[in-house]
Amino acid sequence: MTESPSPSSLVGQPCRHEALLTLPAREAHVSAARHFAADLLETWSVPANERDSAVLIVDELAANAAQYGRERMTLLLVLDDGTLHIVVTDSGMAVERHRPDIAPDEHGRGTGIVQCLAQSTEVHQTRNGREVRACLRCSP
Repeated sequence: MTESPSPSSLVGQPCRHEALLTLPAREAHVSAARHFAADLLETWSVPANERDSAVLIVDELAANAAQYGRERMTLLLVLDDGTLHIVVTDSGMAVERHRPDIAPDEHGRGTGIVQCLAQSTEVHQTRNGREVRACLRCSP
């Protein structure tokens, strides 16, 4: 884990917090990512409602990373000027979006939940895996 406020907080600018957690891409580690986020966001004084939404986003993204990642998953949380940036990366390959052999009520709710809760989401396939970003406004 790495956490550091940026030097901008020292000159009267809005405080920026940043934390990084890397875990094996296994379902058993999803709860560790969720608890890490919940504890950290409470420490950063993120209001309970936004914190609950953020923890649910972390849970869904970490679960996907654990399911599709091969080796590791990384959770990056950045709180900057009232916006929480949640970035989850994994070492997996692109995921097929629609599988006609699986009923829609059986899989695929995770990304819908994330899109509903976040103000914006992005998915990028990188050279080393996949990166999913979600942004959430947090009240002061």
